[in-house]
Amino acid sequence: MPELSRLLVVTPHHSGAVPADVLRQMLGQDFFSAERRAAHLKHLFLEGDPYTDLIYALPGARFLPAPYSRFVVDLNRLRGDSDDNGVIKLMDFDRRPVYPAGFGLSPQQREHRLRRFWDSFEAQLDHELHGAQLLIVGHSMAPYGPSLGPDSGQPRPAICLMPGETDAPTFPKVHWPALQAACERAFVPVLPAHLNQVRTGVPWHSDTISYTQHSRTGVPAFGMELNSALFMQPESEGGAPKDDMLRALAQAFAEFALEALRLVAKR
Repeated sequence: MPELSRLLVVTPHHSGAVPADVLRQMLGQDFFSAERRAAHLKHLFLEGDPYTDLIYALPGARFLPAPYSRFVVDLNRLRGDSDDNGVIKLMDFDRRPVYPAGFGLSPQQREHRLRRFWDSFEAQLDHELHGAQLLIVGHSMAPYGPSLGPDSGQPRPAICLMPGETDAPTFPKVHWPALQAACERAFVPVLPAHLNQVRTGVPWHSDTISYTQHSRTGVPAFGMELNSALFMQPESEGGAPKDDMLRALAQAFAEFALEALRLVAKR
């Protein structure tokens, strides 16, 4: 049996934390309003991958959770991605601004933020990958594609596996069918009948962390997206977590992750 200690799980988007100086940039004078601070922080938390750390934190495995919100820096973007939905986001996924009108970072301010948050996490990731046999990057996705998504307005499956492009796999392509089958065995029994489809490459084929780290180290890697409707209420209804489903999904992930590790261990 493979050792879980050879598995590294990363959750790059679960956090809702925003350092005070960055939050002040986002809110301007509203920074001094407790109500506005709370509302903005809740919105950013729910625009991330809320509660995914509860699902993907697997006892016995290596676990690297992001310390800050993806709206501080997005760790699943390339360092040089300067798009408004890039490594430093200027808007949320429905294209609503995150900062006041006219806000902009100077090249020096941008570099400072990247050194402070992106580079430090990259160094931790590099350290944790030493000796790992498999990297899993855990995400969640909105039930329908948002304005910034590749599938805007379209319904999404329960689970999307992202083992790479056909011509650039990050997880051994020969094992893709077995990976999807293992995911179905672990998760489908706990999924509701109306939302139980597991897909590979829909709506995404790969995530940036899996691609870059596999390219750099050769460690097999894949990302996975869980439909947020499985385990939380919509943001419009408060975004409350569904505790029983979080527990069930965490147990299913534990079963699935071990099977994925077995696949790469026998290469």
